[in-house]
Amino acid sequence: MMKLLGTTALASLLATGAIAAEITVGAANVSDYLDPGRDHSNVGSQFYYNAFDTLVGKNHDRLEMEWVPALASEWKLIEPTLMELKLREGVKFHNGEDLTADDVVFSLNRMYQATFPPYVVRSKDRLSNFAEAIKIDDYTVQVRVEREEPLWETLLNLQQVMIIPEEYTKGLTGDPKVAEDSDFEAFSLTPVGTGPYKVAEFQPGQKVVYERFDGFWGEQAPLEKATVIRMPETASRITALKTGEADIVTNIAPDQLELINADPNLKTEGSATALFHVMIMNVNHPHLKDPKIRQAMSLSIDRDLLNEALWLGKAVVPSSHTMEEMGQLHQPDLVTFEYDMEKAKSLLAESSYNGEEIVFDAFPVYYTNGVLAAQAIMEMWAEAGINGKLNVTEKWTGNDPEMMARSWSNPMYFADPFGSFGVMWAPDGPSEGAGRFNTDEEYAEMWERFRFNGDVELRNAAYAELMDRIKQDPPVLPLYRPFESWAMKSNVNWAPKKGHIPYVLDFRAGSISFN
Repeated sequence: MMKLLGTTALASLLATGAIAAEITVGAANVSDYLDPGRDHSNVGSQFYYNAFDTLVGKNHDRLEMEWVPALASEWKLIEPTLMELKLREGVKFHNGEDLTADDVVFSLNRMYQATFPPYVVRSKDRLSNFAEAIKIDDYTVQVRVEREEPLWETLLNLQQVMIIPEEYTKGLTGDPKVAEDSDFEAFSLTPVGTGPYKVAEFQPGQKVVYERFDGFWGEQAPLEKATVIRMPETASRITALKTGEADIVTNIAPDQLELINADPNLKTEGSATALFHVMIMNVNHPHLKDPKIRQAMSLSIDRDLLNEALWLGKAVVPSSHTMEEMGQLHQPDLVTFEYDMEKAKSLLAESSYNGEEIVFDAFPVYYTNGVLAAQAIMEMWAEAGINGKLNVTEKWTGNDPEMMARSWSNPMYFADPFGSFGVMWAPDGPSEGAGRFNTDEEYAEMWERFRFNGDVELRNAAYAELMDRIKQDPPVLPLYRPFESWAMKSNVNWAPKKGHIPYVLDFRAGSISFN
């Protein structure tokens, strides 16, 4: 629960602009590891911004892109494929080491030239154009790409390229002069960054404790301590809030908001998250190879009804795979996904479908309203003539060739169509690598025009072509952007910021205060 120091100590801290407050957060889930390079999960994205920094920063108060200095004080393009960055001097890691170009080159190249298997996956799905980072002097680095890059700042602001200490990481296991896989595994349990909070305690899957880092290079953290504890049941989180065991709790469904807001000691904050809950389909499963079957599976789902029933109309149902956060690349006029039960029935009748059971896998608690949505989808499929079966399982089945359809999510990892749809369904990306999606030369050519063109209009045109391909041969249906809410004590001022990726628990200066 939130605690304040005695009057004298508090007055002293207020004079320096820091409040000696402690808070406890009840979270639906806590990560099993803390390494910004390997992680791209919804759960993991909560935990990195407090403890780590990127070279290029972002104004998260704004929806529009506004890049600001972070660990790099300035940067410039010196050749079409070469960026030079000047590093901020006087930055310290949480273990007391000074940040230099060696740490930056080590951090970037562990991703750009990855050999540790989890890094290889992340490097491939979003950083494949980045060739290497080069040290020029102790506070100057250069980054080289293979092809001219239209998303320089965006991809230097990724969570996956947050900076970690070279000497500390290499010294965790084995040979201290060599970066070994075991070093990165150890780092994920004992992380060290340069952010305003250090990770003082980590119990995988259960608890993360942040403490203010007095050596932070920027404005001091407003909290002395923040403890995040896993509370998987919604009722348990709300009870913890009411009894004072927690000051903020995560993942509150809309049907609980009125009850919480009726309590004068509590309040809620929420938004339509920059993430899609999706249904993915295995285009290579023997029962689903006919695109007309998958079109029928998609067309028979009334997503507006799901929104009204599960989210009280607060979610956002997309007509295409696009989000307003994508700025000039946002294309709400595209109609890639729609509801048409009669067309679904007609396509099913024309298809090769013979009543085979189509299994829909769903996580039991990971996604707010996930199982309820899956149950409703089974009823909609039945109306269309699809023999659906719900399989609620803790197991991730997305890489299983027997998987037919399942619930999943597709976050906006960065504010560009590449940063959401593209991370998953690019040629040779994770979905194709898992064997549930196929591309060909035509698709790859469209992707190349979208990914590397510097002209926004041409990028939009190419992306529209990609969406038409997805409409004709669907591997995915975005259901909605869920309206996720956080509940908190009435004296806590905190809300998710527009410019963050989903679910970030931002407790930096200016992001949290108390009445």
